[in-house]
Amino acid sequence: MECAGKGRGTRCIGPPTRRCGRCGAVSYCSVSHQISHWSDHKEECERLEQHMKRADDLNDFPFTFTAEATLLGFEKRESRCSFLSKRGIHRQGMWVCECRCGASLTSFDCLRSRDEGWNLSSDLCPCRGPPSPIAKHLKSWADYYEWRCIPLHSPVALLLHWPLMIYHATQVASVRSLTVENCNELCIHYLGPEKELLQLAAFWELQALFPGMKVHIQFIGPAIPEHRDGQKIDLCSYAHCLDTDCICRSLSENVNRGAVTDKSSNVTVQLHRGYYHDRYRDFAEDSFPHLIIGPNAGIAAYPSWLPTIELINEIGVPAVFSDYCEEACHLAECCITRVTGHPLAIPIQINPFKQPMVVEDNALLLPCYSNCFLFGM
Repeated sequence: MECAGKGRGTRCIGPPTRRCGRCGAVSYCSVSHQISHWSDHKEECERLEQHMKRADDLNDFPFTFTAEATLLGFEKRESRCSFLSKRGIHRQGMWVCECRCGASLTSFDCLRSRDEGWNLSSDLCPCRGPPSPIAKHLKSWADYYEWRCIPLHSPVALLLHWPLMIYHATQVASVRSLTVENCNELCIHYLGPEKELLQLAAFWELQALFPGMKVHIQFIGPAIPEHRDGQKIDLCSYAHCLDTDCICRSLSENVNRGAVTDKSSNVTVQLHRGYYHDRYRDFAEDSFPHLIIGPNAGIAAYPSWLPTIELINEIGVPAVFSDYCEEACHLAECCITRVTGHPLAIPIQINPFKQPMVVEDNALLLPCYSNCFLFGM
């Protein structure tokens, strides 16, 4: 956390321990920096105050580890590294980039996650198909865990928030029902993947969430290694668990030997390096999207989003974005409405499938989570 008045003429005199008395979302190193920053902060203070009032809703998860992952993390009494270490998954497989020390040792160039497992016992992870098809619309992590028969102390939601965000995005954009009625395929253009490139195996869960459908995901972003540009990856089985006698092992071996030939149930991912507005026409003719998704987008922070927003507005495809906090979504809304001349088609709302671990070292004192809020055009 930095002093909100940093760089305003004088050096910070210490840590930012003085919080704004009204919103409580920003902090300062001194009274002088707070006073000098007021001319900027007064425009956002009331809005941030309203955001802070929703903190309890943001920190509401059904998991047994909720306090450990939210409150203690926010107070810096618990870190991601220690959380993962307690569960034996620190720097393991798909979990490697879920903490700073793991991410610093990892390159997206590896892209080995489709060969990695959960590094958890079979009772803690979705390593095989669900016991029954989805009988109702999943509205929360509690619904998902109950359907998948996973205990609430399992940490798999930390990775599954990616596919569950896609699932929920199709619901709020009213895409899934139309797709199911009209065809058995779902095509998604997924913008700006980063961590996801090392957690691809978790995306096979889309087969359980969209049973009987062939799901195509076009990953487009500058983080994709140049030599992987254009690569197509078939995700043909669930990520396996640690149990050597689990059925997921034999299923995975059968897939590797070519015993499974029903490609209609596959989830396929294709990689494209670059920005969406630069690469769209390279693959759109063969892969026109039902939905565009931009996770943790940071639309107001990156000018490269402006031509992408113009393109999305031009092609008229539903687009759902997410961000870490409500303020980032508000700033993104201002950018989108300025470009399109229209209000958001999907208003800013809490994502019930946000990652249940607070983001470390936020710019604001707002609770921040990966894929925390959704909005769309």
